[in-house]
Amino acid sequence: MTFKGWMAFAFALATPVAVGAQAPPIALTWESAFKNNMGARGAALSPDGRFAAVSANTTDKSGIFLVPVAGGTPQFWVSGTGAEWLPDGKGIVFVEDNDVWTVAVGSTTPRRITNDKNDERALQASPDGRTIAFYSGRSGNQDIWLVPTDGSAPARQVTKKSMALDDFRYAPSWSPDGRRIAYYSNKANYWHDDVWLVDVASGREAQLSRSLMAMSTPRWSPDGKTIALMGNVKTDFWYEDLSEIFLIDVETKAESKVPMQVFATDLLNNHTVSWSKDGKELFFPYHERANVELWRVPVKGGVATRMTNMGGTFRSYDAAANSSGFVFVRSTPTRGSEIDYFPIGGGAPRQITNFASKWQGLVEPEEISFRSWDGLYIQGFVFRPPGFDPAKKYPALVQVHGGGTNSFYAGLSLQEQKLAQEGYVVLAINYRGGSGFGRVFQDLAINDWANGQALDAAKAADFIRAQPWSTGKVGIYGYSYGGITSMAAITRSPDTFDAAVPMAGIYDFADAYENADRLGKVFLASGHGGSPKDRPSIYAISNSLSRVSQIKTPVLIMHGEADVRAPFRQYQMAVEILKREGKVFESKSYPNEPHGFRNPDNQVDMYTRLSAWFAKYLK
Repeated sequence: MTFKGWMAFAFALATPVAVGAQAPPIALTWESAFKNNMGARGAALSPDGRFAAVSANTTDKSGIFLVPVAGGTPQFWVSGTGAEWLPDGKGIVFVEDNDVWTVAVGSTTPRRITNDKNDERALQASPDGRTIAFYSGRSGNQDIWLVPTDGSAPARQVTKKSMALDDFRYAPSWSPDGRRIAYYSNKANYWHDDVWLVDVASGREAQLSRSLMAMSTPRWSPDGKTIALMGNVKTDFWYEDLSEIFLIDVETKAESKVPMQVFATDLLNNHTVSWSKDGKELFFPYHERANVELWRVPVKGGVATRMTNMGGTFRSYDAAANSSGFVFVRSTPTRGSEIDYFPIGGGAPRQITNFASKWQGLVEPEEISFRSWDGLYIQGFVFRPPGFDPAKKYPALVQVHGGGTNSFYAGLSLQEQKLAQEGYVVLAINYRGGSGFGRVFQDLAINDWANGQALDAAKAADFIRAQPWSTGKVGIYGYSYGGITSMAAITRSPDTFDAAVPMAGIYDFADAYENADRLGKVFLASGHGGSPKDRPSIYAISNSLSRVSQIKTPVLIMHGEADVRAPFRQYQMAVEILKREGKVFESKSYPNEPHGFRNPDNQVDMYTRLSAWFAKYLK
């Protein structure tokens, strides 16, 4: 787009949202945390690298904004999410009301391409811009469908039984000549995520990879001869956030690792690998000690070097097709999700949006370490109440993160900030088994799930009580794997915590193996080395329900009733045993809520109950 074209476009669009506009900071409440948390949600760079199409929620608008990366005023464009550029840079494809839409640069009138009751996601335009590929569950599975960009024909299905209906990972990947699409599927083996190819014209499908477990969207090299992706060797542990980068020769199907001194981070399957325009370099995210940065390595391997020094974490990023730069959806402990731009030549990143909510009273957490039960030092982040006075006494909380192989990341953590504002010192810990500290550290949890991790949490409480500001009252809480670790801690170290709130956890891994969704089962089998039938002694180590009789801590347990990742049955079993054993506890379940809650009213209710529980027993 020329400068004149940009100015004409800007004039034609709705009232601009200024980059530098500063709304007054808002009070942090549970209501505002879950309902007024505005900010950027996604970004795609135009092919020439000059503009970003940004999906964002602001106090005034919700939709897609056009943002000049060189600086200037973002312009609201259209309602919708998931924007991706057409290859010629003349427009975008996006999703609104679960349908596919397009809109041209210079226009605010979008065109609806699909109009049905089915879902569409992960849109990708073909190299010639004439066809849009997307995932949909309309077939009863997650499959790839194609629709003409001009809407001249209905969508047609090109893959068959690609993945389970509830598996929403990754996106279709077009070959440079537009003849094939790379995708992932487990149809060759229930336990494996393999890379497959489908011929667009004929619909013929063929398995491409054999030895690796795919961990990211596959990406084609510019010459179409090679596919790069993150993954793990199938015979290894299913490492999350510390993956290898694999190259697959499309014709010979040969697989090889890119040799380098670090790993790549998929961050819960959100990230992938990017190619340079000349096909000689690869770019990838890597997580170290709570921070996520962008790295570069030659395709042939060698010394990988860190490109950015931003701090914080980014949940998604995009590279310009001409290799001119990158955009990140990034947050820090005191800044919500904004878009930062980093040029290929280096330098410091530049913030190019100002969409996120501004909060009153946020504190910068202090990074510390504490000595654990076996001599290891565990990383922690201390959130202190605003105006913290070391001469006064404070109750404290230990936060245990979700994703047992993931981490507590240095992004915005409103729950911890809000609890600090309520007068608690909150210590968020990166217990053993998580990413960011190398694979040896991550391997410590294999065959020992929930056990050594729970003891790390207990030692965090001991560390707190040794501080002069501590009242001696310490609680523990966590969601998902944090719920697992919370329950594990109070069953394995029963005299340590004064109150506990496990949420959406698994408390008997063997039972969960029978009724969790596929990804849950893969995680359980990988971490325990097999099935409960084959590894009963290992599953006994991770079982917290068999230890409920040891609990001395008042427990508030909460769960979503539609959860299949951590099956709702886990909550039901725990409540039954807590009641039978005569423990002090309360329980709350939420109808229709899956593992990731969708109704903000229920999130507000959950954390309001958590806050009241800790106030009752710690204050």
